[in-house]
Amino acid sequence: MLTELVELRGATYRMGSTRFYPEEAPEHTVTVAPFAIERHPVTNAQFAEFVAATGYVTVAERALDPADYPGANPDDLVPGALVFTPTDGPVDLRDWRQWWRYVPGAQWRRPFGPDGPGWQDRPDHPVVQVAYVDALAYARWAGRRLPTEAEWEYAARGGADTTYPWGEELSPGGRLMANTWQGAFPYRNDGAAGWVGTSPVGTFPPNGYGLVDMIGNVWEWTTTRFEGHHRIGPAQGAGGPKPCCTPSRPDPSVSQVLKGGSHLCAPEYCRRYRPTARSPQTQDSATTHIGFRCAADLT
Repeated sequence: MLTELVELRGATYRMGSTRFYPEEAPEHTVTVAPFAIERHPVTNAQFAEFVAATGYVTVAERALDPADYPGANPDDLVPGALVFTPTDGPVDLRDWRQWWRYVPGAQWRRPFGPDGPGWQDRPDHPVVQVAYVDALAYARWAGRRLPTEAEWEYAARGGADTTYPWGEELSPGGRLMANTWQGAFPYRNDGAAGWVGTSPVGTFPPNGYGLVDMIGNVWEWTTTRFEGHHRIGPAQGAGGPKPCCTPSRPDPSVSQVLKGGSHLCAPEYCRRYRPTARSPQTQDSATTHIGFRCAADLT
């Protein structure tokens, strides 16, 4: 069953920020036409329905082409994906390789590897270990598309113009509003509302548009390529072109914009749990903290 679509009327607004990370600047005016977006990220159960109907094989399940990874040891080029692994204690936060490891056999069915829990154990959690082209393929099957960055940011704001959709504090009055890291990153996570890792969609309150998990839980793919905001011209006011087709192979040299932050965002490391925040990720990336939701045109 597909996720309910929420219709948004669109607007002209000021996108971006100069208050946090440099890639969010400059603030600039964009116009978003009316569109619809799914109320929550695509879940494991929904992605399983897509795979059952189509036989689709995700990027993490495919053999790796040595031509895409020059200099790599051929013995290392086996299907798999990146899995977050907590460290034993404090580490240099400039080196992400200390908490990410490539696990052969990790894919959407078993995000942590062959010996980890399967998707059936978490049917209502956001699907992860999906690369950009995997998200595009699902969207096409569903008769939908992925949102542009500007559409996504507009939807995430929920009609507000505050740091977070709900106000200026991440946890107003001590109430946690999104699934983000609670503790000392990357070695101690006390859990968000009892959840360490992803949480079932809708565990945390919706924003002003009734959308859930726009902030935290999982990063979400957009169709916008990661470039500086200064490169957005009048013809790309909506945050980049919408795709006309679904490529079968990712381009590892191209990065897309991710939005929303995830359950791994922590104040001392990644304050990207805000609508204006953005992060680059290559099209072939599949990890335990990236998912997606679909959008649709209004006709």
